[in-house]
Amino acid sequence: MSVRRLAPKEQQPESFAFSEENLAWAKKQIAQYPAGRQASAAIAILWRAQEQNGGWISEAAIRTVADMLDMPYIRMLEIATFYTMFQLQPVGRKAHIQVCGTTPCRLRGAEDILAVCKSRIHHEPFHLSKDGDFSWEEVECLGSCVNAPMVLIWKDTYEDLTKENFGKVLDGFASGQPPKPGPQIDRQFSAPVGGPTTLNTAAKGDGGRRSAAQPALTDADAKKPTDTASRRESPMPKPPADDATRKGKT
Repeated sequence: MSVRRLAPKEQQPESFAFSEENLAWAKKQIAQYPAGRQASAAIAILWRAQEQNGGWISEAAIRTVADMLDMPYIRMLEIATFYTMFQLQPVGRKAHIQVCGTTPCRLRGAEDILAVCKSRIHHEPFHLSKDGDFSWEEVECLGSCVNAPMVLIWKDTYEDLTKENFGKVLDGFASGQPPKPGPQIDRQFSAPVGGPTTLNTAAKGDGGRRSAAQPALTDADAKKPTDTASRRESPMPKPPADDATRKGKT
């Protein structure tokens, strides 16, 4: 892991204070833990501080959260610099893009997505675009390998990306009308491209009988119980073998 440092002093605000709503939320989080265990709320409250602070954590915010939890500043600083979910310098006002750069996404075109970030935002990660609206970084696996390549923007994933449709995603954020998260092609979540390919034709039943054609279930359909689903698939238990010591005895 590379060294993660706080933003330079000229970028640091002098103070940080939670809004009334977020302060009430933070106190509720702290109250969930027994006395002496308030530090357990550190990550959750630090994350809320990042959301309020425009998507990044300032030194003042780190100190504020540490004071709330009665923790030494160095311990809160260790948390903020260890977890890459915390941004340590200002990010784009409209979008901070995290591009997955692990093997599945690389094999499916992540290089093209990185190229778009470099050309449209900045040629180096963790730098703001000229208008301050965008920033980007490369990260490890984000868990949508089947829909590679993909990016994470704030809390949402945008998947099945190409140079063209990723450009449209950025255009949407620039105009204040972000596109719908998820696959950016004609695909339902991680279903096969082009639609279902199995369980959508007639099948042979027992004894050569033909069962009626059934359409494939979609995510919105509830699975219906059938006789087949209730049948035991594992072999029935065998009766216990005769005790060898009893053979030949009456």
